[in-house]
Amino acid sequence: MTTPNQPISGNDLARFSGPNTYMRLPQAGSLDGLDVAVLGIPMDIGTSWRSGTRFGPKQVRAESAMIRPYNVQTGAAPFDSLNVADIGDLAINTFSLADSLRIIKDSYSVILQSGVTPMAIGGDHSLTLPILRAVAERHGPVALVHVDAHADVNDEMFGERETHGTVFRRAYEEGLINPQKTYQIGLRGTGYAATDFTEAAGWGFQQFLAPELWHRSLSPLGAEIRRDIGEAPVYVSYDIDSLDPAYAPGTGTPEIGGLTTAQAMELIRALRGLNIVGCDLVEVSPPYDTSGNTALTGANLLFELLCVLPGVTYR
Repeated sequence: MTTPNQPISGNDLARFSGPNTYMRLPQAGSLDGLDVAVLGIPMDIGTSWRSGTRFGPKQVRAESAMIRPYNVQTGAAPFDSLNVADIGDLAINTFSLADSLRIIKDSYSVILQSGVTPMAIGGDHSLTLPILRAVAERHGPVALVHVDAHADVNDEMFGERETHGTVFRRAYEEGLINPQKTYQIGLRGTGYAATDFTEAAGWGFQQFLAPELWHRSLSPLGAEIRRDIGEAPVYVSYDIDSLDPAYAPGTGTPEIGGLTTAQAMELIRALRGLNIVGCDLVEVSPPYDTSGNTALTGANLLFELLCVLPGVTYR
């Protein structure tokens, strides 16, 4: 049996050197033999406020050099049992959102047909819609765990129906997700109308507003979601703005009163056992956090997601 890929050890090559891949994993030009493919989608043409998420994948990868391969807190050793590689960035059309969404959908169709689990580094949240189109094509309507400050269920923005704020209305309308197994966690902020969140609740979405979660462990909520979803295929979409800007200021649409990093880790760890068929980490905008802390947080949350994928070995 071929030994799965391993990140370059910081004891073999200093962490400030080496390839700019996620966790300094090998970069793969082929999907052959992979279980998990990490990819970047450097795009911010779907944003409505602050841009800069086109730089997210590069910065998240750079900060990920700090992460070691064994999760000492949970016992997860993902590289013992899964063959993971970074397959680089999708070549989106930076002048056309519509064409970029097509490119993402077509690329994901190929990845999923190969039996590889994709983990995307965004990029703005509009990228999740074409991903879900490809995922539903392969698995049917999927359960969804959506962690975000915003419900992203607008009907349109400036007359456009495909933006980072309309993703999950389109996904619902197109039958890409199971509304009875859709969970939106961390919602907060101001809105345009009283129906901003309640309409989606009427579709069946289960929504957990941030104030309801203040000062609480999210492990029980994650366990409840895991029980409700059962064995159904599930997609996890993690918007970094679900975190309070004190933890993640480098994002396009920050909202105060958000989740803590500890809550984020509790939630993800409680999803272990789900049939996760793909995930993304979106809306990291490095120009708004020159310290790199937001990207570092995003890189670590991606590692936590990797640790709860099906087939991961725990020591």
